[in-house]
Amino acid sequence: MPVTYTIDRKEKVIRTQCVGMVTFPEVADHFQQLERDPDCAERLAVLLDLSEVRSTPDTGQIRAVSYELRKIQGKVRFDVCAVVASRDVLFGMLRVFEVMAEPYFRSICVFRGIAEAEAWLVSQRQQSAKDAPIP
Repeated sequence: MPVTYTIDRKEKVIRTQCVGMVTFPEVADHFQQLERDPDCAERLAVLLDLSEVRSTPDTGQIRAVSYELRKIQGKVRFDVCAVVASRDVLFGMLRVFEVMAEPYFRSICVFRGIAEAEAWLVSQRQQSAKDAPIP
């Protein structure tokens, strides 16, 4: 399976990993799965690991993924998103995705390595906790 995910309900994080030659229909299917997954009811931080992806999306496919995000927005709510893309060409395309997908996340950032992406997610979530109103 080229697109897999796990949801940590305690930490409120979805970790999605894509491996090998990933096609747009597989990505679209992933979004449909998320839409049906009851664990996606809460706002989730996202770690999108593309470090093992061997395919490279074109600009139209990046735009289409942004459209898929918009379509599921009513049922699936995301907070911050850290994207890992180690290959140069994929990193560049994901920077385009960062701009296109910005409306669907509180913040989104592309990284070269998993450690820096995880650290950024932690810092963003800590900042969010500080900014939350006191009941």
